[in-house]
Amino acid sequence: MSTVDLADATTSVPTLRFVDRVNPATRLAAAMVLTTPLLLTVDWVSAAIALGIQLVLFALAGVTPGLLVRRTWPILVAAPLAGISMLLYGRPSGTVYWEFWLAKVTDGSIQLAIAVTLRVLAIGLPAALLFLRVDPTDLADGLAQVWRLPARFVLGALAATRLVGLFVEDWRAMSLARRARGIGDHGAVRRASTMAFALLVLAIRRGSKLATAMEARGFGADAPRTWARPSTVGAPDAVLVAIAAAVAAAAIAGAVWAGTFHPVWA
Repeated sequence: MSTVDLADATTSVPTLRFVDRVNPATRLAAAMVLTTPLLLTVDWVSAAIALGIQLVLFALAGVTPGLLVRRTWPILVAAPLAGISMLLYGRPSGTVYWEFWLAKVTDGSIQLAIAVTLRVLAIGLPAALLFLRVDPTDLADGLAQVWRLPARFVLGALAATRLVGLFVEDWRAMSLARRARGIGDHGAVRRASTMAFALLVLAIRRGSKLATAMEARGFGADAPRTWARPSTVGAPDAVLVAIAAAVAAAAIAGAVWAGTFHPVWA
């Protein structure tokens, strides 16, 4: 995300400054604490409780419905699609309401569709909003200094992340070059496949050069590494993890109390 985008996001959501004070590595930990228990059961009660609490917390944090839709629209689209697939092809049980070939709508498939839709939203929305304004460099600093992950792996992943944005520019440049040569106006499938192969070759070459440059600068050395920007954790980090654990615990406890807790391995 560019500096302009960061400034715009900061002015549009000023009450999210609490999340901005949290270490990016802690945000990742909070997302794991929140979503892992929700992955252990397939029931609509736990997902509904978690999603309801999350929406209340989003509102208290100043997340407007417009911002929520703009930042999480892929999740909002994927959730009902996943629910529809479960509705039509989920495990049938109970009364059959509609049937056509392999598709069958029953009481069991309806419950499963609702549970899957709510679960996708409960897992995807907080993850998307927690990383609303995260700089990849800050996340890499947190993973290496707080989580103590191998610096070689972290820095390599950071370099790869920085290069992802170049793919769009490379695709556009190749498209214009092919069109200028008169070979980019016919055969959409063939054009896309050849450009994808050319982009793959270009990515491999660029990755090899980048790896050589990083090795030459000592990124692969075994000596202890120093960091330009220290990454630390504090009280906001503990508060965020505690909130995530409380939401997950409330969701699972509600499902157990309602008698709908259904482990995925059962």
